[in-house]
Amino acid sequence: MNLPKLRIRHIEVDIPIIQGGMGVGISWERLAGSVAATGAIGVVSAVGTGYRHPDLVKRDKFGRPVGSINTHHPEALKRIIREAKEISGGRGAIGVNILAAITDYGRVARDAAEAGADLIISGAGLPLSLPQYVEGYDVALVPIVSSARALNLICRTWERRYGRLPDAVVLEGPKSGGHQGFKYEDCFKPEFQLENLVHSVVEEAKRWGDIPVIVAGGVWSYRDILWYLERGAAGVQMATRFVATHECDAPLIYKEIVLNANEEDIILLKSPVGYPLRVIKTPFIERLLAGVNGWNGCVSNCVTPCNRGEEAKKVGFCIADRLGAAWLGNYEEGIFIIGANGHLLKKQGIVHVKELIDMLTGKRPDPTLDPEPKRVTVS
Repeated sequence: MNLPKLRIRHIEVDIPIIQGGMGVGISWERLAGSVAATGAIGVVSAVGTGYRHPDLVKRDKFGRPVGSINTHHPEALKRIIREAKEISGGRGAIGVNILAAITDYGRVARDAAEAGADLIISGAGLPLSLPQYVEGYDVALVPIVSSARALNLICRTWERRYGRLPDAVVLEGPKSGGHQGFKYEDCFKPEFQLENLVHSVVEEAKRWGDIPVIVAGGVWSYRDILWYLERGAAGVQMATRFVATHECDAPLIYKEIVLNANEEDIILLKSPVGYPLRVIKTPFIERLLAGVNGWNGCVSNCVTPCNRGEEAKKVGFCIADRLGAAWLGNYEEGIFIIGANGHLLKKQGIVHVKELIDMLTGKRPDPTLDPEPKRVTVS
């Protein structure tokens, strides 16, 4: 079966797959541009762009960008977007993922729009003010939600304040890598799994004029994509599978750590951002779980909920420091993010983006698939 095209505002792509934004440095120009070149949507992470172009930013003696303006650097982001578009060769589309919790959120959204991003995807908090920061730019706005209630609140707020609605919405279930939009205990309950949320969010989207719903958080295969399309989704967002590609911007050691992860190595932690964070158990995580506090002071001021390091000190680590260490290939000190199904990647190995897209569109056998998918639906 050929997958349908995906249409979001002024965007139309041949493949209804959005590659999820992964920071720091997992999805920048090379991965996003390569995904777009296949006819899908590639997404750049706006988090920690100062690490990508250290020559542009002020750093401390350990190489960490100083302050939000250097951590989420304007020209670094713009350069990444421009280079991603060059790599795409005019195919697909290039989006930017911006955490609603980052410091200077509005400025970063404006930076993305000025650089010519086709769409902005935003979660880790409700992006209730996003439209005001990109006024005057023809950029599609796509909030990430975890419930129909959250979508309703965004639609009501945007319509009242700005006279517009989301151009699409990403419904993200609790099996994604990185930050989850659920309480820790809810991440494991059947009623909060993606397969049990999709119907209510699709129905809510219809109430507001048939907003396209993109599902994410545990979507793994061509078989999964078909299952969600049959239930009203317009497309899917996938991140973890793209880590195991040659074109992924992560260093080789990051990919090797991901490929060696077993199911029991993938856990949820408390994060300074205020949401559960899914990571791989590595030396730093082992020390953290044993009670060692690895916080070394606030340098980046990267996210507002952290309150300049107060929350980082409580949970035992600075998220910017640890993701930056992972980007720099520091196995001992880095935090390595992965989705709940990431242990299946060892069956895939590292492939080219085009090979992966062929698996996800049914054109090539998928070595990671079990005979039957595991879904727990509730009535």
